[in-house]
Amino acid sequence: MSVYKKKKLNSVLFHIGACALGFIMIYPLLWLVASSFKSNETMFLDCYSLIPQVWDAAKNYASGFEGIGGVPFMTFFGNSMIVTVVGMVGCVATSLFAAYAFSRIRFKFGNFWFGCVMMTMMIPAQVMVVPQYIILKKLNLIDTRVALILPWFFGGAFLIFLMVQFFQGIPKELDEAAEIDGCGRVATLFRILVPVVSPSIITSSIFAFYWIWQDFFQPLIFMSTTTKFTVPLALNMYLDPNSYNNYGGLFAMSVISILPIIIFFIIFQRYLVDGIAMDGIKG
Repeated sequence: MSVYKKKKLNSVLFHIGACALGFIMIYPLLWLVASSFKSNETMFLDCYSLIPQVWDAAKNYASGFEGIGGVPFMTFFGNSMIVTVVGMVGCVATSLFAAYAFSRIRFKFGNFWFGCVMMTMMIPAQVMVVPQYIILKKLNLIDTRVALILPWFFGGAFLIFLMVQFFQGIPKELDEAAEIDGCGRVATLFRILVPVVSPSIITSSIFAFYWIWQDFFQPLIFMSTTTKFTVPLALNMYLDPNSYNNYGGLFAMSVISILPIIIFFIIFQRYLVDGIAMDGIKG
C-alpha cells in the first residue's frame, strides 16, 4: 500500500471514528428531542429508536405549555430567566472585583485570603444550603426570588480563579501608565483591564448562566409557592407517581428549557477557548 493510500485510509478511519464518537455523545440530546415528538402510549415501546411510531408533537408541546396546577410553563420560564440573568450579572461582577483585588492590589494576608477562596471549591454546594437557609430565613427572604439570586452575588471561587489567571498575564505597566494619566483603581479596571480580560468575563458568564439555570437543589429548599418555581422544579412536577405521568409534556418542555443555554453558548462560544486558555496578553 502506497504512503498516499495509507494516509487517505487513516483519514477516512479517523473521520468515521470521530463521527461515531460524536453521535454517541449527542445521542441523549437527540433522544430527548425525538421523545418530545412521540406519544405517551408508544414512547417506551421502542425507547432506543429516534423515529416515533406515533407522532404526537403538537399535543406534547401544547400540554407542556399549559403547565402544572393552572400555572403556565412560561411563568416558570420567566422566573428562571429573571433569576439566571440577575444572578449571573451579580456573580460575574463580584468575581471580577475580587479577582482584580487579589491580582492587582497588595493588601495584608492577600495570598492567605486567596487560598481560603480557592479552598471553598472543595466544599459541596449542598453543605452551604443550611447556613444560607438560616440567614435568608432571618432576613424573611425565604420563598422569594431574592433568595435564589442573593447567594450568587458573593461570587464564585472558580470564576475568581479564572479571572485571576487572566489578570496575572497582563503587564502591570498598564496600571502604572493609567495611574500616571490620572485614572483611579475603578477607572483603570473598567477602561484598561476589562477590555483585555473580556474573554474571561464572557467565559465566566457562560459558566454562571449554566450553573444558575440548571440549579435544582436551592430552589427546592428555598421555594414553596408554585408560581415562583423555576424551570428545573417545574419539570419535576410533570411526573406524579400517584397519577398520570405526562412524559410527552416533560420532554417537550425539557427541549424548550435547554434552548437558552444552547443559544447563549452559540452566541459567545468563540470567546470560550480564549477564556479557558487563560492567556491574558503577551508582552
